[in-house]
Amino acid sequence: MTVKSCRLCFAKLPSRALIELTGMPSAAQFLPAQNELHKDKGTDLYIFECSQCGLVQATQEPVPYYKEVIRSSAFSAEMADFRKQQLKEWVAQNYLSGLRILEIGSGKGEYLHLLKQAGMKAYGTEFGNASVNACKQQGFLVWQAYPDGHGLELSEASFDAFASFNFMEHWPNPKNTLRDISQVIKQNAIGLVEVPNFDMILKKNLFTEFISDHIFYFTANTLRLMLETSGFEVLDIQSIWHDYILSATVRKRGISNISAFQDNRLSIQHALHQFSDQYQKGGVAVWGAGHQALAALALLNLGSKIKYVVDSAPFKQGKFTPTTHLPIVPPSELFDNPVRAVIVMAAGYSDEVVKIIKGGAHSDLKIAILRENKLEIL
Repeated sequence: MTVKSCRLCFAKLPSRALIELTGMPSAAQFLPAQNELHKDKGTDLYIFECSQCGLVQATQEPVPYYKEVIRSSAFSAEMADFRKQQLKEWVAQNYLSGLRILEIGSGKGEYLHLLKQAGMKAYGTEFGNASVNACKQQGFLVWQAYPDGHGLELSEASFDAFASFNFMEHWPNPKNTLRDISQVIKQNAIGLVEVPNFDMILKKNLFTEFISDHIFYFTANTLRLMLETSGFEVLDIQSIWHDYILSATVRKRGISNISAFQDNRLSIQHALHQFSDQYQKGGVAVWGAGHQALAALALLNLGSKIKYVVDSAPFKQGKFTPTTHLPIVPPSELFDNPVRAVIVMAAGYSDEVVKIIKGGAHSDLKIAILRENKLEIL
């Protein structure tokens, strides 16, 4: 056992394995020759399930060739037909025709051909030298690289999409690898990520699906969690190819658009200042010393226009608002030291506060409510 923490959420793994498999082949792609039989001792696999995030994972070091994609045989006729139709529909549904896609782990170009046939400009990364040369001989631009968390140095970048077919379950640090991928694709780029379906393995008790080459065994839930916590929005997850594969369509998560915040801030500030200026002679108060009101007083430059702040919480009374340093007083102050207008900033309690004010304040007191994005004058 070499890893003791979850590779996804970093929680400590349980002390007891979910399953122990003794005498397993040490690598799925190692078939010993006659003179190598004495070296073949097998290995023991320890598979754990994280009690925090639920991801099922092995704790051993990855096999020596984990950076390479080795596909043991060509597509069968049925698989080829299935993939052609699947990728054709995927490209059409995501409006990717004519755009550039980067396949992570291209092998000898099997999927590059299918992506090209589906209407995309296909590029790839592959670590195995012989496989890279095989791709190049077929006319594909493929870089000899593996995204291990230190960045991908490609002569071209900003791809419109990416794809990874049954490769992520081999990655020892998938969050690092996904971060590298994210850096060479455009904002809102679409991705197709496929892994073996552990939901089906569990359902059918397929103990022979555990192999030394696979570090992870993803369910639909844990696949979603891995992708979402690595900077991608999961648009869809489907079980395909006789339920053996989980196929996830993702989008690189963009930065939230807050361009309207400043416009809204200026609009509210103008309305509040205009209202306060009308009643400066008689004084203006604010009702509410919650976080929204305190932020509004500071951000909207209202400190010089407000006489005091009313709040019904005794522990706030006698204190001052941070930054603006306005006295916080009890509701009785509205009657003992009246003002000409009051602005209610009590979020979901605003209407309740208005009833309290109207029930005891002088009749000519002008009241306004700061709603979520506007000033409502009563």
